[in-house]
Amino acid sequence: MGRNGIRAGLAAAATLLVAACGGGGGGGGPSMTGPPPNPTYTAGTYPAASTFAGYCANPRTGTDPGTGKAYPDQLGSVVWEKFWIRSWINAYYLWYSEAPDFDPNLNSFSISGKSYDTSTAIGYFDADKTPAITSTGSAKDKFHFTYSTAAWEALSNSGASVGYGATWTLIAVVPPRKALVAYTEPAASGYPATSASVNLARGAEIIAVDGVDLINSNDQASINTLNAGLFPSAAGQTHTFTVVDTPGGASRTVTMTSTTVTETPVQNVGLIPGTTVGYLLFNDHIATAEYFLKQAITTLSQANVTDLVLDIRYNGGGYLDIASELAYMVAGSAQTTNKTFDLVAFNDKYPTTDPITGQAITPTPFWSTAQGFDSRVTNGSALPALNLHTVYVLTGGDTCSASEAIINGLRGIGVNVVLIGSQTCGKPYGFYPQDNCGTTYFSIQFKGVNQVGFGDYTDGFVAANTTSTTGTQIPGCSVADDFSHALGSPQEGRVAAALGYIATGTCPVASGVAPPGVLRSEGHIAKPTVLMNRILRHP
Repeated sequence: MGRNGIRAGLAAAATLLVAACGGGGGGGGPSMTGPPPNPTYTAGTYPAASTFAGYCANPRTGTDPGTGKAYPDQLGSVVWEKFWIRSWINAYYLWYSEAPDFDPNLNSFSISGKSYDTSTAIGYFDADKTPAITSTGSAKDKFHFTYSTAAWEALSNSGASVGYGATWTLIAVVPPRKALVAYTEPAASGYPATSASVNLARGAEIIAVDGVDLINSNDQASINTLNAGLFPSAAGQTHTFTVVDTPGGASRTVTMTSTTVTETPVQNVGLIPGTTVGYLLFNDHIATAEYFLKQAITTLSQANVTDLVLDIRYNGGGYLDIASELAYMVAGSAQTTNKTFDLVAFNDKYPTTDPITGQAITPTPFWSTAQGFDSRVTNGSALPALNLHTVYVLTGGDTCSASEAIINGLRGIGVNVVLIGSQTCGKPYGFYPQDNCGTTYFSIQFKGVNQVGFGDYTDGFVAANTTSTTGTQIPGCSVADDFSHALGSPQEGRVAAALGYIATGTCPVASGVAPPGVLRSEGHIAKPTVLMNRILRHP
């Protein structure tokens, strides 16, 4: 699984480590006892990706648990997998004309002064993207990655992943390091309590793992121990953590064993004490969120909330249709009927047709009915709504993609979105995940715009009282993350600022981070990369 890891050295940013296997699954051509000869490379000529799909260096056997069908893999080679990547990128990548064209038979490649090991399919994919740099010096494409297909299906469909039930925020990944607990997974809807929810609370600092000093250790063996403990690779691994629950407090030691944790994507739903203001913490746009969001909005509607504080500070995105459902449940039918939530634009080869579905490009509406993500919600059943004209959205630098689409979609129909927190990540892009040979590939394929045609927020959304010179400014308050209070507490910094704005229309002194970076006072959430995106489902 992808994860954010700690590393040694004088780096300026955290490293995103992604481990994934093989390539992946379309099938085609006759079966054979040995691999076919490697294809011949012709510069500028791109046969259809289906020509190479499913010819794998290590074909899967048996039945795909996700589809119930036999795997379509045949014996091929890494070169066949790389030829598939080359044609697939050329066909569907948003910036395909900027991607390099290099021979899949080669095991290394250099462009713009950067060298790539292309001896593997994943290495080839990593190199096959635009090398362009923006005016701020960052990569134009920061969102090109792969994932194990089995892990992706488990995570996106059920929220299942290996861990302790804690989400870490990495304040600093080089000495002196700092790692805090951002939140834990509680027991909910039949899910058992997690090891972290029993042993840890928001704001606890991890100062040692298995006896290794997390703050200062700098040799590779220590780095390996820290990463192995914080990010276990399998269930059943036991590690010891030394923690400090509050700044300046005494340390204590806890032992936790990794397990397969099923995420509760919506938490802390209810009225903020002493108010008629509703609150919900929404952490990921995964399939099970459909059920939890419908339950949450029903609960808040029955409580007759007058305002909503929607906390998406740690929500990196996921399924766009889930974002559309939630936006409808905030605004209601009077404001959303016949309105566009998001309209996607693909590369210039497909001005009017979605190249994946083959259908005419049509807007994603504000879905007023369930779209069939979760079996606990009847597909096509009516969704509840709060019918609000203003929503207070708590954000951070990890608020990304589908979460930003909620902000943009609601603003496009005139809902007053008030931002409380830090500048969002800036990702109006998305994709259809594509499996080949056991790896799911994620490559930017479209950009989205709202009802009024706006989607140019590549530097993120930012509160109007910020000092940032980048980002799309919208009403609200720049407020730093507050790890000293529970999420949803009226004393927590961002919730308190939202309540103050509701009451007086004024903000505290600006303190949020802008623009968002990897190393910053509020940290960077250690989540799989796949949860930080805008994703469309295959038909």
